[in-house]
Amino acid sequence: MSNGWLSSFCKQGKPYMGVLFLQLGYAINGILVKSALNEGLNPYTFSVYRNVVAAVAFGPFALYFERKIRTQMTFSVFWKILLLAFIEPVMDQILYYTGMKYTTATFAIAMCNVLPALTFVMAWIFRLEKVNVRKVHSQGKILGTLITVGGAMVMTLVNGPPVPLPWTKGGTGVHNSLDSSATVSQDQHIKGAIMITAGCFCWASFYILQAMTLKEYPAQLSLTTLICMMGALQGTVVTLVIEKAKSGIWSMHKETELVATLYSGIVRSGASYYVSGLVMKEKGPFFVTAFNPLGMVIVAIVSSFALAERLVLGRVVGAFIIVVGLYLIIWGKSKDSSLSSSKTKEIETSDIEKPYLETCKDQDQDGTKARKEDDRSEANV
Repeated sequence: MSNGWLSSFCKQGKPYMGVLFLQLGYAINGILVKSALNEGLNPYTFSVYRNVVAAVAFGPFALYFERKIRTQMTFSVFWKILLLAFIEPVMDQILYYTGMKYTTATFAIAMCNVLPALTFVMAWIFRLEKVNVRKVHSQGKILGTLITVGGAMVMTLVNGPPVPLPWTKGGTGVHNSLDSSATVSQDQHIKGAIMITAGCFCWASFYILQAMTLKEYPAQLSLTTLICMMGALQGTVVTLVIEKAKSGIWSMHKETELVATLYSGIVRSGASYYVSGLVMKEKGPFFVTAFNPLGMVIVAIVSSFALAERLVLGRVVGAFIIVVGLYLIIWGKSKDSSLSSSKTKEIETSDIEKPYLETCKDQDQDGTKARKEDDRSEANV
């Protein structure tokens, strides 16, 4: 009994553990990469190296563990992989990190909180998300998305008085050197904002196309490796075209650049593509991105404990709003799962009852024929 309950709990909790892992990985990645960009890391070569690291790290696992389940490569799957590699490993990464270089880490994270709304609308359009605006659970998902995005904006834009905590006495304020933008002009800030917005659109498009591709090519590790390989090749071409006169950009001179590249390649590219694919197959692309604002909450908590960074009231209120929004989304998704399960049971029941009813009908017909024959025999006699 207890083992069955534990097994059921672990099975149902896997998607939530997966998205929590993704958000923790994204939060750490943002801090490391922003630090490396401030020290001179080139966004174009960073995109190439990051995908090379991911392909090398995950390629052997894909070859070994998926050697029996890997499906045949079709033209449809191949061009989707090429498009996936161009959308996220190339365009999204270059646009996002170049935009971060022109703005601040806080601004970049705040802009990315529109990702759940973008993904929700696109998943609705492509029928990857079940939405019926007349149903309460669908209204809950829509309202939860808006509340979550609003809470993330509150965390970013609203300060307020500091919250007194024992472990943050004498700590720093909420802004640090990673958010320094004193040398950034207004034109560069606008340019960076446009780049980050375009990058978020590419990111949402990547999740939608990944969900479609997994239906044709269900080998997640192999798909992750192929996306990173093609992304590295396409990124190299883009870098050579745009930065052709700067041969020195291919060199890494500082330890922070190497650490950011290795971590981002293994966690942010390889592991995140794989885990998001696993979660997506069970819960859909919207569920993966719905927890994106949670990354800001994780950063605030980690910074409070590890860096003694003071929490302000705006961040606490924003975090509470995010939790409320996520609760509504989870509730709506759970109702979707319940409805799907009940429909499946109805179909299975009808499939079982149908042969039985047909058998009874045949027996009735046979009995009727037998009685008619008996009546005829008696009449003849």
